[in-house]
Amino acid sequence: MVKEKKRCGWCTTDPEYIAYHDEEWGVPIRDSEALYKLLMLEGMQAGLSWLTILRKRAAMEKAFFKFDLDRLANSGDKEISQWLNNPEVIRHRGKLQALIDNARAVGTMDDFVGFIWQFEPLKRRSYISQSDVPASTPESSEMSKALKKAGFKFVGPTICYAFMQSAGLVNDHIKECWRFERCEDLQTSGR
Repeated sequence: MVKEKKRCGWCTTDPEYIAYHDEEWGVPIRDSEALYKLLMLEGMQAGLSWLTILRKRAAMEKAFFKFDLDRLANSGDKEISQWLNNPEVIRHRGKLQALIDNARAVGTMDDFVGFIWQFEPLKRRSYISQSDVPASTPESSEMSKALKKAGFKFVGPTICYAFMQSAGLVNDHIKECWRFERCEDLQTSGR
């Protein structure tokens, strides 16, 4: 009998969730467009399940010009109207406007990657149980404030913490999860 890999408690048995958990979640990202895309997807997720985002991700990638910062920064009401009529994407006017506004905000920054990674906690945390993992932290609150000050929308502390988890600023795989050690190594080697 093959022993099943131990995964974080939030990871369901859905194959898309398993692939996301096993291949993407917690892997450090140090590319501006990839960080922007992930931050936007986390904002799109507000009030929805992450599985909804995973299932719509390919369609959103196509509709949102592969999250190209320049194209999104130059988008406006015409594109928002098209997106609002596209059932394959998250059709929330505020989130769609944030997609544009946030691309413009990234464009004003000299170093978006450095801006994001300044919020990496100095002290490493690890958790035994999924119930121990916080919804937000002082660092995610600071990130949220700084992003809002820079003109970003849909970047509250909880969204920022989910973003920090998924982008590898923190390693919140529980200690028994088979991905914990690998993500810890990736995060440590990127310093």
